[in-house]
Parts: sequence; C-alpha cells; structure tokens
Amino acid sequence: MGERGIDYIHGLLPNRYPLLLIDRVLEEGEDWVKVLKNVTINEPFFVGHFPQEPVMPGSLILEGMAQAAGVLAARSLPQSGVGYLVGVDRAKFRKPVRPGDQLIYEARLTRARGSFYHVDVVATVREERVAEAVIALAIPGQEKR
Repeated sequence: MGERGIDYIHGLLPNRYPLLLIDRVLEEGEDWVKVLKNVTINEPFFVGHFPQEPVMPGSLILEGMAQAAGVLAARSLPQSGVGYLVGVDRAKFRKPVRPGDQLIYEARLTRARGSFYHVDVVATVREERVAEAVIALAIPGQEKR
C-alpha cells in the first residue's frame, strides 16, 4: 500500500491539532505501520521547551508512538472507536528530537486479545533510533477482525 495522508489518519484517530502528532502513513502491512511526523519550529511546545535549545518533549514522542499504534489497531477494527493508552513499558529515549527532524515511527503489533493491543514502537531520525517503547492500547467494545 502506498503513502496515505492526513485524511486517512483523521478517519482512524480522534486526535486533532495541536495534539495530532503524526502527519502521514508511509507504509503499512498486516501487522505493522510506518508513519511520519515532520517536526517544525512552529510546534507550540517549542515555545517553552526550550527556547534557547528546542527539543521535542519525550512525553510527546510517546504520544506520537501511541498514535502510530492507534493507526495500526484502528485499521483492523470493524468500526471506528476511541482508543485509550493503558500502558507504556520499556520506554527509552536515546537522542533528542529537534526542529527540522523527520521523526519516523515504526509500529509492530505483538499481541491482540479482545479489545487490548500491545505494539512495539521504534522512533528514528535519519535512521538512528531516538526512542522505543511497548505501547498498550484498549479500544472498548471493539475486537480485532
């Protein structure tokens, strides 16, 4: 499947600006997805984090990981539903993410049971790992097809 833009993402996730932290789905397979976030100096969080040395907050990198996992989970559902982040395990932040970076999230489904999903997510910039985590999502009332 080719690249998919913001309309596709809006059809899968309830998040909107300024808390929609993914811009494009680059590639996808049955149990994985690769998404892009263009990190620009215009992001509202750079006003205070940190003005002299802007760095994307780790909490927002994690939120982007959860949104990538949400795209992956939502594609397999019979109807749309709101997903909730219910767990983060083994989170590691390896390098800072700065304005001008293209942040790539690669999410792979490792387990789906009922309405619970466990997804391994790796974040990279220029093919260097900047963060990783295991994301747990719940989508109440939904079960994987």
